[in-house]
Amino acid sequence: MTLPTPIILDCDPGHDDAMAILLAAANPAIELLGITTVSGNGSLDKVTYNAQRVCALANIVVPIAKGANDPMAGKASAAPTIHGVSALDGAELPEPTFELSNFSAVELIADLVSNCDRKVTLIPTGPLTNIAMFLQAHPELHDRIEHISFMGGSTERGNWTPYAEFNIWADPEAADIVLRSGLPLIMSGLNITHQALATPEILNRILQLDTKLANTIVDLLKFFADTYRDVFGMPDPPVHDPVALAIIIDASVAKLVSAPVSIELTGEFTRGATVVDLHGTTGQSANVDVAMELDVDKFWNLMIEAIDSLGSKQK
Repeated sequence: MTLPTPIILDCDPGHDDAMAILLAAANPAIELLGITTVSGNGSLDKVTYNAQRVCALANIVVPIAKGANDPMAGKASAAPTIHGVSALDGAELPEPTFELSNFSAVELIADLVSNCDRKVTLIPTGPLTNIAMFLQAHPELHDRIEHISFMGGSTERGNWTPYAEFNIWADPEAADIVLRSGLPLIMSGLNITHQALATPEILNRILQLDTKLANTIVDLLKFFADTYRDVFGMPDPPVHDPVALAIIIDASVAKLVSAPVSIELTGEFTRGATVVDLHGTTGQSANVDVAMELDVDKFWNLMIEAIDSLGSKQK
């Protein structure tokens, strides 16, 4: 019998982070050890509260720890034009049902990694601040990390500046530390997450589950769709963050290409860009498995099965 993969989800909920929480908690191939939060889509207090409320909504009980309030250089910036004032607008969510961990995010990651009987996979779906701080503080635990599968970056253009994706732009120094760590890395950038679209057909499939959880998720995704339409002119919103987790659940969900990836730290117009050398022109060694093509049906089947599983337990 294959044991589930132990993971820690580091996130900044966020509509797509909320979807990642549900997938992590429900899929039997995954053992969700804990959730850590980082400022990104909203302030640290807001995103941590959102993580607690999503867990309350779906009856998920795992330790949750607050992490970095600011990036390694500069101050945090939020994304209210995309996720709303609360960072998770669009539906009424219940109040938290349990207290936060007394550990900081870095302390909780270290504790969970140290005490797990298997190597742990880290799934960062927000800025990489907590992960970089953990790697710096605990070099003795690097060999206890199976993968770092992160949502961030792009092989193409950005979504926050012309060439920088939001999560990497929010803390390029942290991303640089992670990409130079030598650990096994999987990057799910905009080039693949823009294939994970919450179309009207997908929303209808979720609605047909006919549970309180499913209805709430549809309300959240409709808000997300409206902001993506207004800001980016996209008719359907991309559900970015669960892609990084789905790849760990089922490797056949995405096609990966090993490539050298660097973070632009100093460019006047390109700070935070992920420089992905798909054709080997730099002569550098590959350091990242870059997700390129998504099996859309497999991805949404995983996501909808998770919503169904958690929602059916509420009846």
